[in-house]
Amino acid sequence: MRIPFIAGNWKMNKTMAEARLFARDIKEMYLDTDVRAAIFAPYTQLLVLKEALKNTGIALGAQNVHYEMSGAYTGEISIPMLSELGVDYCLIGHSERRQYFGETDQTVNLKMKALLDSEIKPLVCVGEDLGQRESGQALALVEKQVRAAFDGIAAEKAVRATIAYEPIWAIGTGRTATPEQANEMCACIRGVLSSLYDEETADEIIIQYGGSVTPENATQIMNMEEIDGALVGGASLDPVKFMQIVDF
Repeated sequence: MRIPFIAGNWKMNKTMAEARLFARDIKEMYLDTDVRAAIFAPYTQLLVLKEALKNTGIALGAQNVHYEMSGAYTGEISIPMLSELGVDYCLIGHSERRQYFGETDQTVNLKMKALLDSEIKPLVCVGEDLGQRESGQALALVEKQVRAAFDGIAAEKAVRATIAYEPIWAIGTGRTATPEQANEMCACIRGVLSSLYDEETADEIIIQYGGSVTPENATQIMNMEEIDGALVGGASLDPVKFMQIVDF
């Protein structure tokens, strides 16, 4: 049985002081739940949040990592560095990393392999832009991204990964894919995983939806059969809204 997973991606927001305030507020609201929750924060806040969220059940995620363990990669951060901070998850392949910072299907695959050889679990993002959706290329594009991400990865490692389907046209725009559109794509992704591995393996992998998820639409999205969680952007910056989504 797949356990719902709600992840908040803070992107380039909050100072360390603001992160402490968020943690203080959310600790007052957080109750034991069957839903997994995590905050994906900027590097500067990871150590602060690890300490501040101790014993809450809320996991910690980084927003990016390099696939090499060390080297002359100015401005990058490695898996051993994140492990030392106690990071549980790491985002890879987010559309903003692909669009602005040159992330490719190849580097996503390298990062997937490196993370799956560590204790940190990858959360890999896939999704199409508006032009690709309107031209009927969405399913093929997402299938290509999924196949590339999992290329050369054995089933026993693949089940540790989470996939987030994020239609680029719905990120930060206020537009949201209909629950039916999101469910169709998540079903497609699970079908791709079945073809890469088998149905049993595919059924173990968590597939989230991300794209303007709010407390108002979270329940409807999470009630769809193939959607196992949400990758939340703007709403995750507010502890009240984030907990409302966790408590969908």
